[in-house]
Amino acid sequence: MSHDFDAGYGTQPWASLVAEYPADAYPPADFRVEWGPIFHRGRLDGTARLLVLGQDPGPHEAFVRRILVGEAGQRAQGLLTRLGIERAYVMLNTYLYSVYGQRAGEQHAADAAIAAYRHRWLDALLSDGHVQAVIAFGHLADTAFRAWRATPAGHAYDGAYEHLTHPTQPDAAARGGTPFAVAMKKMLDNWNAALPRLHAAIGDPDSPRSLVLYGDELTAADHSAIPAADLPAGLPPWMTTLENWASRIGKSAEDKRANLTIVVPADLRPWRQA
Repeated sequence: MSHDFDAGYGTQPWASLVAEYPADAYPPADFRVEWGPIFHRGRLDGTARLLVLGQDPGPHEAFVRRILVGEAGQRAQGLLTRLGIERAYVMLNTYLYSVYGQRAGEQHAADAAIAAYRHRWLDALLSDGHVQAVIAFGHLADTAFRAWRATPAGHAYDGAYEHLTHPTQPDAAARGGTPFAVAMKKMLDNWNAALPRLHAAIGDPDSPRSLVLYGDELTAADHSAIPAADLPAGLPPWMTTLENWASRIGKSAEDKRANLTIVVPADLRPWRQA
């Protein structure tokens, strides 16, 4: 049996990029530097037709060392599936580390050292002309991409661009008092408005298909599992599913920050399936 996996960062320019990340640019008071940097997910071989720019990694991402693999990633993967993009994508985050504290991301949106390193990734991913469209999820990602567009390499990019509502914004809005259904419909309306433009911009998707827009609610069928080809070798299959298997647990803020609890989902435990 053959198992798909991501071969990692052994070739250039990726080998140099992961060796030269600016750890000192991320203050520990504002970022979860204790879990290490998390660089990307997807294709680094020039076959990507769509680039997704996210914001910051979470518990699932910290464990598998790839971005956008939790709830936000599964919702984003579903969006790509609607566009016929099953493999030809690459994903990058605004920040290498998860932000710690509600205001941390805003406070560092214009940090020069963080931006300069992110620009090196965007230069490498977008300068060859293969990427036909870029999606920025959330306003921090939009700010980051617009900053890159102001650079010489950014001026040369002529593909499509869409700034979309972040996939977990409805969850955040619900915690603030907005009814979840209202926030979700608003997000899906935003995505639906952009989907026809993205569909038209991507000339050679993996699986050409007619575009079907979202309804008013996000269903289980609107999620897509994370492909094993995006993840380091040897990760168990349940880490690619739609299950929630990573969380931060602790009695104090410091304990919670220092803890990453991984639980094999009850319905996916191999000894129960034997």
